[in-house]
Amino acid sequence: MTPNFNKAEDGLIPVIIQDNITNVVLMLGYMNAEAFEKTKKENRVTFFSRSKNRLWTKGEESKNYLNVNAILLDCDEDTLLIKATPEGPVCHTGTDTCFNESNSSNDFLYNLEATIRDRKNNPTDISYTSSLFKKGINKIAQKVGEEAVELVIESKDDNRLLFLNEASDLLYHYLILLQAKDTSLKDIIAVLKERDKSKK
Repeated sequence: MTPNFNKAEDGLIPVIIQDNITNVVLMLGYMNAEAFEKTKKENRVTFFSRSKNRLWTKGEESKNYLNVNAILLDCDEDTLLIKATPEGPVCHTGTDTCFNESNSSNDFLYNLEATIRDRKNNPTDISYTSSLFKKGINKIAQKVGEEAVELVIESKDDNRLLFLNEASDLLYHYLILLQAKDTSLKDIIAVLKERDKSKK
């Protein structure tokens, strides 16, 4: 894979950064040949900063690095797509993406997870989810256990609707437990991907 850095007079090509797990577009930057080689060597995204007029590794000050999972070159060989795992917020404003919060995953589970996180951080008296967070980790863990048992019981019968409802209850409370432990679906998926790699 060899990008064509000679197409532009300044020797720069655009680089789109995409979250490796959620596929959300995180930011856009530029690379020259030197930044590209440094990115490949260190497996951390390094851009050429047009404002600083030098190489700039994303996170060199904030420590919010972009760890490279894959680098893809477009058909014209003048644009890169980098799938990366961010270590913290990507945008200087403190958000996960530079394309504002409406640029969220189309995946329902990630959106549901975001709603649960909001109920944790901005509790309301009328929210069942907020009430669980208020009761603490022991109550949340107990609910996950209860829902797991109910799912096992329903799995032994032939009522598909009841089984689906119990499976949904377990998944929802599992997502609450993840938030209570300050972790996320992305963390779990990353572990599963590593396990999958070790089997190959």
